Amino acid sequence: MGLVLGICCGFAQAQSTAIVPAPGRAPAELPGKELAQHDFVYSGESHERRVFIVRGGKVVWSYDDPAGKGEISDMVMMSNGNILIAHQFGLTEIAPDKSVVWNYVPPEKHEVHTAVPIGMDRVLYIENADPNAVLRVVNIRTGAVEKEFPLQVKKPVSVHPQFRHARLTANGTVLVAHLDLNKVVEYDADGKELWSFPGEHGVWSANPLANGNVLITDGLGVREVTRRGDTVWSWSKADAPEYKFASLQNAWRLKNGDTVINNWVNEWTKNGDNAPGAAQAIEVTPEKKIVWALREWGTGGGVNLGPATSIQFLDQGDGPAEDVHFGEIR
Repeated sequence: MGLVLGICCGFAQAQSTAIVPAPGRAPAELPGKELAQHDFVYSGESHERRVFIVRGGKVVWSYDDPAGKGEISDMVMMSNGNILIAHQFGLTEIAPDKSVVWNYVPPEKHEVHTAVPIGMDRVLYIENADPNAVLRVVNIRTGAVEKEFPLQVKKPVSVHPQFRHARLTANGTVLVAHLDLNKVVEYDADGKELWSFPGEHGVWSANPLANGNVLITDGLGVREVTRRGDTVWSWSKADAPEYKFASLQNAWRLKNGDTVINNWVNEWTKNGDNAPGAAQAIEVTPEKKIVWALREWGTGGGVNLGPATSIQFLDQGDGPAEDVHFGEIR
């Protein structure tokens, strides 16, 4: 599948498609500093497959692929400014000048919804497939597959809902959100299951925390769980009744202890829950107070960020995103 890059007009096109926020989806006055609350990279499952970099309250870079097929399910920016996206029907690494550094197109009827860079030369990804979904590490310079093992799925023929997010831990293992099997599993680099935790109504993401716990997003909401399986913090839609959430897919823990929770809006299925204009993300304190709500749909001359799926915060002092390992692979 070829990619069409919005080199000149991505930001302008995003501005021109303003959406009036649907009434009753969020309070009229939102807490926080709007785009200036954080520096971040943002992408979502929009028709136009957009990526934005926000610094100092302004969009400083954008990517727009309205001619592409599929959805951006996962995204990460590396220390050299390149951005790796998993867009359902492939993987693409894009340079700051919007040239394509690397592109992978899976076989027909296969899908890729998550990817993690390992150094500058390797990418770990999961390929949803029938009959065998696989976790794979490929050297993008040589094309060599350096690691591969199968992953269990509930229904092989139903490829789309198999997997969404996988993340590497500081110990060189990988946390995999089994969406269709409704559980989180931690694997070592040989594919051995080390730990698992059951979800509720579909597990979308599992992010490792610095304290060793795991932040899980599923149908219940967001839960921080220990390796013993104890829930030490949780948040659900009922904790913010004034905000109308279509669906939750991901959550991120900030250095100050706050948690940012996305509000995924499905642009393909039209119903009341998916009405655009709701807050795209909220930041909540450990006490569940909302201190920031992001709602940028292009009104008032602003930018239409579109639905939220992946947010990478650039103001947290984190090390390079690619500074991870999977077993002995670095």
